Amino acid sequence: MIDLTQFTPWTFFTDLGIISILMLIGKVIRVKVKLIQQLFIPPSLIAGLLGLAFGPNGTGWIPLSNELGTYSAILIALVFGALPLSSPNVSMKEVAKRVGPIWSYALTGMLLQWGIMGLFGLFIIKLIWPDLNDAFGIMLPTGFYGGHGTAAAIGAAFHELGWDDAQSLGMTTATVGIICAIVGGLIFIKRAARHKQTAFISDFNELPDELRSGLLPEDKRDSLGTATTSSISIDSLTFHMAFVFVIAFLGYLASQGVKSFYPSLELPVFSCAFIIGLVLKKIFDRTTVSRYICPQTTERLSSSCTDLLVACGVASIKLGVIVKYAIPLLVLILVGIVVVYGITFYLGRRLSPSYWFERTIFAWGWWTGTMAMGIALLRIVDPKLASKAMDDYAMAYLPIAPVEILLITFVPILFVNGLGIWLLLACLALSALVLLLAWKMGWWLTRS
Repeated sequence: MIDLTQFTPWTFFTDLGIISILMLIGKVIRVKVKLIQQLFIPPSLIAGLLGLAFGPNGTGWIPLSNELGTYSAILIALVFGALPLSSPNVSMKEVAKRVGPIWSYALTGMLLQWGIMGLFGLFIIKLIWPDLNDAFGIMLPTGFYGGHGTAAAIGAAFHELGWDDAQSLGMTTATVGIICAIVGGLIFIKRAARHKQTAFISDFNELPDELRSGLLPEDKRDSLGTATTSSISIDSLTFHMAFVFVIAFLGYLASQGVKSFYPSLELPVFSCAFIIGLVLKKIFDRTTVSRYICPQTTERLSSSCTDLLVACGVASIKLGVIVKYAIPLLVLILVGIVVVYGITFYLGRRLSPSYWFERTIFAWGWWTGTMAMGIALLRIVDPKLASKAMDDYAMAYLPIAPVEILLITFVPILFVNGLGIWLLLACLALSALVLLLAWKMGWWLTRS
């Protein structure tokens, strides 16, 4: 019998084993159930929903521990710790020259989602339900734009600052967001294909089977990375895992160090890990170390942690919290869907110089679910990635990432100290400046 009252290394082992079983079950469901294939629901989300339904927050039939939320906070630190190691070396001058319109689109979309929904929660929802936390409105962009990773990060930060319900709310909006990304994205793609707005497909039914089942045939399989060390000394995967874990661990030490000197300043571990990763990447680039770090391998490690994060994060949702906030949460989500749809497609038609629908559907998947959802939708409308939309977004995201990290880092701190409204107004003001720049640079297009 597994003892859930005391956490031990074997408890962690049991949790990992159960989550792994649920992930494999999720994969089998994705391969065998046609409806799941048609909705492109990822196995990690299926695993999380199974863990939620049958775990300690549901029926209690599956002996998962109550530490799943903590695992999510650790996994997001590993994800962000791996990001700098897999990022290409691109100058800001090259980014500005090639992807200015997409940069303005992506940055404005992020800022508007945070600003509009945060203010909606602060001035509309709290007017109806005055007992809600001031940060209730930002739970929508936390889950929609940020996904389960940001929900874990902001939830952990708010937990440390005294608001325990934030993680469950963020995980819920992130889960709903993925469903919106998939279902909404498929509806938009089918409609666009009928109206000849897609550049590479004319019929949704043309999609290859591997996109539906997720199983790649032998002739379409890619390498997971390149071995940079001899297994006689240290296995290449172990070598790369060590870098990722060291960066995340140093991020944790930095966060704890700041907290010991300034108890009121709670810097998230993932933010510290990302900054340390950037610093180490610069050092590695100036030495020979970068030649032995494979970006594909670190990217795969980051993706693996993300899959586990989604499964653990969804399974950790406390259903009692969702029931408690059911009506205001439903209002927030419904308004959020309308707002994000308007932002995505209005700006997408005007800030995409070519292949506007392909670029916009990628943004819809990203801004409601995750970047992985954006890629999945893009692969549907652009199977060979001929639009270069993903490459341009990747380049444009480089100068956006620091803004997003700062936003996620200081949202909990500022809201707890009563300064959240100024952050939200700053988001709207900055988005207006970015749009003005886009107009001045000739990036703003007129499309019917």
